[in-house]
Amino acid sequence: MTKGTEIVTFGCRLNTYESEVMHALAEAAGLGNAIVFNTCAVTAEAERQARQAIRKARRENPGCRIIVTGCAAQVNPDMFAAMDEVDLVIGNDEKMKRESWQPALALHTNEKVRVNDIMSVRETAGHLVQGLEGRARAFVQVQNGCDHRCTFCIIPYGRGPSRSVPAGEVVNQVRALAENGYREVVLTGVDMTSYGADLPGRPSLGNLARRILKLVPELERLRLSSIDSIEADDDLMRLIAEEERLMPHLHLSLQSGDDMILKRMKRRHLRADSIRFCEKARRLRPDIVFGADFIAGFPTETEEMFENTLRLVDECGLTWLHVFPFSPRPGTPAAKMPQVSREVGKERAERLRAKGEAAVRAHLDSGLGATKPVLMETPMLGRTHQFTPVRVKEAARAGEILALRLAAHDGKSYEGRAA
Repeated sequence: MTKGTEIVTFGCRLNTYESEVMHALAEAAGLGNAIVFNTCAVTAEAERQARQAIRKARRENPGCRIIVTGCAAQVNPDMFAAMDEVDLVIGNDEKMKRESWQPALALHTNEKVRVNDIMSVRETAGHLVQGLEGRARAFVQVQNGCDHRCTFCIIPYGRGPSRSVPAGEVVNQVRALAENGYREVVLTGVDMTSYGADLPGRPSLGNLARRILKLVPELERLRLSSIDSIEADDDLMRLIAEEERLMPHLHLSLQSGDDMILKRMKRRHLRADSIRFCEKARRLRPDIVFGADFIAGFPTETEEMFENTLRLVDECGLTWLHVFPFSPRPGTPAAKMPQVSREVGKERAERLRAKGEAAVRAHLDSGLGATKPVLMETPMLGRTHQFTPVRVKEAARAGEILALRLAAHDGKSYEGRAA
């Protein structure tokens, strides 16, 4: 049985960050003997896994209070409230407020659901996290919510409208993390390239990153989480070319390589836009490496359309693929479109993952023999500037940056040896 507050996190890096904030708020309030599930709503499978974990936690911790929050709880609070194992459901806005974690409120027995209208939220506060426990890098939330309405996505209804953390608050958080010994900070958000549109002067993501690097010279590495390449601003592109402390690794929200599917997804780019962006970024920073999100088996996707996505991996020079077989979400337009069979979606996802595995092997082959600075995440595992995993045989100190020769690889990660 847990004595303090245990947080169980599902989903994205932003959830990881917010879990750390919640843990600090709950501990500061003295809330104990509680397990908090920070859920994800990106797929129906993510919800199923959360429910399964909640039932298991109740069996193993019969005396604990169980609190459920996150995107799935925001979108479907009644489903979790109907579970006998759950004591309280709180929304995505409430979970970031100090008062929600006061024991008298968090354990109130007469109010099982505390979820407000997320569309009414207009601000995202900056929460100072002195690093993430057990991690060599720290995440800083700069933006929340989304104003777009992709036809497959429920997240805007879990996160609310796009809203940005003022640049001064972000800089202060990054400075505090750097002073606390963190060598790398990752900027994260739901739709991060929309950063600043709601702030005075409409500063861009590139402008924010430039300010961070200028005002926090002691920060050694700045990394961006997932971006929408069609919204990348000129300042960000110049920074890619000019600033070595901005890591040469971008994760792109592409979703498909077929123009008709992209239109039916209601995306804001076409395949030519993706190719053009990757070519430009690579000209500016030849060592840059791209990751990408893809959905396989989207409604109406034919084999020819899927082949366009497979070809895009080569045409963009992508390396790290994050592949989902399409999963219809009730309440989204895509759920009402003519569906591709689940078996076909899974088979296409496997083919796309195999394409990604081949791209990773080619990337690893290209770097063999080079010596690179590697930030150690654990005593035995670190990552290069390009986010490539490197394993070592002799334990190192997490958070240390080592010059390692990339001596061999197993198709997934390098074996690093002291240079």
